[in-house]
Amino acid sequence: MTETKAITISAEITPNPNTLKFKVNKTLVETGAYDFPAKEFSESSILASELFAIDGVSGILISKDFVSVSKRVNIDWTDLVEPVTQTIKLIVGDNEHIIDPEYLTEHTGESDDSETVKKIKEILENEIKPAVAMDGGDVNFSKFEDGIVYLALQGACSTCPSATMTLKMGIEARLKEECPDIEEVVQI
Repeated sequence: MTETKAITISAEITPNPNTLKFKVNKTLVETGAYDFPAKEFSESSILASELFAIDGVSGILISKDFVSVSKRVNIDWTDLVEPVTQTIKLIVGDNEHIIDPEYLTEHTGESDDSETVKKIKEILENEIKPAVAMDGGDVNFSKFEDGIVYLALQGACSTCPSATMTLKMGIEARLKEECPDIEEVVQI
């Protein structure tokens, strides 16, 4: 007889008052973070779709062992924590794949990157992403063009009041240390 591990979830506050991080004791995705900024983008994830069915949920970020859930400003967390927790428990417990495997395959790929882009991605992956994940967010590299690094802040970071400080004083400063051809980092 196989014993399945009970799913436990803990809600954690983030610097963004409209986003909570729901830490799960199970691997949700092997690598990366998957942002579902609105209901119309959630069709490739049963978990995101079910969470968007809860009135007041406005955004979802699914990462390795957490789900960041953003709410509309006029909704109180006391009305959302329980239904969000129960939905995550139910979907994660009943489904082998909470994101369509074809969608995951489409969003992981190698490319011919310049040395600067490789260095940017390495710093993001090894230093920046783990730090912002602690606050329920993620950072996605978009492009490097004419000295400007374009990044997408996701999850708790996307609408956080301290996002500009994180971007400029944290990420931009760190990338400029290693890559002198970077002039600026901007959010897309």
